Amino acid sequence: MTTTEAPHTPARADAPAPAPVRRARRLGPGRPIPFGWAIGPALLLAVWSIGSATGWIDPRNLSAPWDVVRTAGDLIADGRLQEHLWASARRALAGLALGVAAGLVLAVVSGLSRLGEGVIDGPVQIKRSIPSLALIPLLILWFGIGESMKIITITLGVLVPVYLHTHNGLRAIDSRYVELAETVRLGRAAFLRHVVLPGALPGFLLGLRFAVTAAWLSLVVVEQVNATSGIGYMMELARTYGQTDVIVVGLVVYGLLGLLSDGLVRLVQRRALTWRRTLAD
Repeated sequence: MTTTEAPHTPARADAPAPAPVRRARRLGPGRPIPFGWAIGPALLLAVWSIGSATGWIDPRNLSAPWDVVRTAGDLIADGRLQEHLWASARRALAGLALGVAAGLVLAVVSGLSRLGEGVIDGPVQIKRSIPSLALIPLLILWFGIGESMKIITITLGVLVPVYLHTHNGLRAIDSRYVELAETVRLGRAAFLRHVVLPGALPGFLLGLRFAVTAAWLSLVVVEQVNATSGIGYMMELARTYGQTDVIVVGLVVYGLLGLLSDGLVRLVQRRALTWRRTLAD
């Protein structure tokens, strides 16, 4: 039995070479950079240090970083910074807790009831368009100039972002899940636990990030209104005496508090939403 071999076709000299295979370019932001969050602050610190060392930045307008560090050490040594920090943290945490609880309850009632939405959504949207600073004169008339006014101001600033994002998360739940819950005859409590809470959780956590920032922003304002303690009071007192370094210490403390609290919420968000894959992963 003979086998026939396929005829060998010689390659032409002028035949084009095969095109190289290109790897698909990744369209997302790329892999996470270790400690990428510190790049921006490090650049700002470098510009600040260079400007102070070369004389581009007048120390009367902005103290040098090493002067700020020395002042912070002095404030820590005599206990003033810890005392003001504790007063500020106490106000911010109280307002944050009340605002998150109120915003969450209002969002659930408004998101699950058309009547609730008609009653609640309008006033919250009105508050959204009014800055907290504009409400302070009225809140002083109602609650005086003590701690109650300060905590209520922070609460109102926190309530709005929690409500908006949680309400949006509730209304974004796929209607097929609701139909499925009705088909399997889930009770009201089971529907809230298995459908509503998981569906609203991404929106709530996003609102919580904005709420934490709003708490510190509101705190800056209220601590400069007849306060006798707190980081804002310390900064206002330093402004009276022209102590730029103390003012910058207060700003750095506010910035660190905001950065750390936002990072904590993002950590909770990442752990609670492990089932979602996003460009941040």
